[in-house]
Amino acid sequence: MAKKSPGSALLGAWSRSASAFTRQALRANRATTARALRLAVARDRAPPGAGDWIAGIAASTGGVRRYRLYRPPGVAFGERLPLLVMLHGCDQDAASFATSTRMNAVAARERFLVLYPEQDRLANGHGCWNWFDTRSGRAHGEASIVMAAIDQVCWTAFADSARVAVAGLSAGASMAALLAMRYPHRFRAVVMHSGVPPGQANSGVDALSAMRGHRPVAALPAAGAASGLAPLPPLLVIHGAGDRVVTASNAHAAVRLWAEAAGARAAAPREMRRGARYPMTVTDYRAGPRTIARLVEIPKLGHAWSGGAAKHKYADKAGPNASLMAWRFAAGQFAVG
Repeated sequence: MAKKSPGSALLGAWSRSASAFTRQALRANRATTARALRLAVARDRAPPGAGDWIAGIAASTGGVRRYRLYRPPGVAFGERLPLLVMLHGCDQDAASFATSTRMNAVAARERFLVLYPEQDRLANGHGCWNWFDTRSGRAHGEASIVMAAIDQVCWTAFADSARVAVAGLSAGASMAALLAMRYPHRFRAVVMHSGVPPGQANSGVDALSAMRGHRPVAALPAAGAASGLAPLPPLLVIHGAGDRVVTASNAHAAVRLWAEAAGARAAAPREMRRGARYPMTVTDYRAGPRTIARLVEIPKLGHAWSGGAAKHKYADKAGPNASLMAWRFAAGQFAVG
């Protein structure tokens, strides 16, 4: 039998090693692919509860984004229901925001539609809405995409375009405020939970400073016939005094901006507590009989959706029910006519 040369032996050993490496790589690739598929399925899984969880895509000159629409059970064809737009915070998506806020349960009971536009991770690595990027126009582009999603839902799902409100958490709250400023005639109410008011930043560096309360607060233009501007929709602000991400001074700045633009004055604060939940202080800002803004301060709350689902990073089940507060505030504006 011929003796193998050292080169042949080395080649054989390399070949066996390469084959082993290839098998390991294939197994790792299959495992990675399986994990990715599981994540994709989990991401697209509907939040718990009855009703429809509808996928959609909206496009405008600002780009394209996915969205989810929650429709409560028993909606008749052509029946027009109010619409609440929910804008998630950083490190969230439509499904996780719906689950953590439990807004769909409120919608099922009160019979309204909930639209969850979803930020693309290619547009922001943390999934934040780029509310601050006004200098480049990216913030306004994303606002136009959200408006395109609203128009699409009004047309395809028969949402009542005369009864639309927008709410958001953190970066989503700041985007909600931007929408209310740019399209005031399209919204009957706006809800900011733990966000930065508009006009505080036009870059990422400014945004971080504004979140800490270190940016000057610019006045909003007054609405009315003289200015040609539509009045801003009434504002509800919910903020925790224990928030270490977005300081609570932003909550006071937001209601002050709305109040000054409409000539509203603060009423006496009300101390409230519901059951074993955290106490809160509620202050209304009124111009005549109209509530222009409402501030809900929750001393024990951090950077989390108040009254949200347990074991979610950006939700605190011990807080008063922010989802119910948001809906009741919006419904009160719908009833005004």
